[in-house]
Amino acid sequence: MKPAREPEHLRTLLRRNAIERRVRQLGRQITADFRGQRLHLIGVLKGASIFLSDLIREIRLEVSLDFIAVASYGQSSRSSGQVRLTKDLDNSIEGLHTILVEDILDTGLTIAYLQRVLLQRKPRSLRVATLLSKAATRVKQVRPDYVGFEIPNEFVVGYGLDYAERYRNLRDICVLQLPAGR
Repeated sequence: MKPAREPEHLRTLLRRNAIERRVRQLGRQITADFRGQRLHLIGVLKGASIFLSDLIREIRLEVSLDFIAVASYGQSSRSSGQVRLTKDLDNSIEGLHTILVEDILDTGLTIAYLQRVLLQRKPRSLRVATLLSKAATRVKQVRPDYVGFEIPNEFVVGYGLDYAERYRNLRDICVLQLPAGR
């Protein structure tokens, strides 16, 4: 007989109401920064999809949308350090004011890679919006233009963020504490 697995534990870090309020503020700030301009948002799949869906509804401008996907975590709670493109953009961003929308900025490796790739495509401007930022884990010096929350160096799930494709549907952002050895 197999021994029972120690359960995972979730602790709420950011409540749904605080997230909604901050996303509204970010939408207003972006609207003010790009007043009268057309804006193109690029969501980094899969994690940023919920943040992007809420954010785009708070921007009072003409907005177009695309998605890009990269892999760096796999089934782990730690980045592999290797970033690879798994889904490219559907349309050109040349000449467009562009905001790359990410769920979490931690090591900076993914954003640095995507900035390099996207700048080669000649957008009019390229900014970064991230819901969460973990400055303590930064390996690459990447400065986001729009930050929802600075958070401590803990593994978080919910509101689009996952662990092995689980917990994305949580409305709050929670710290996931895994049993020892996982």
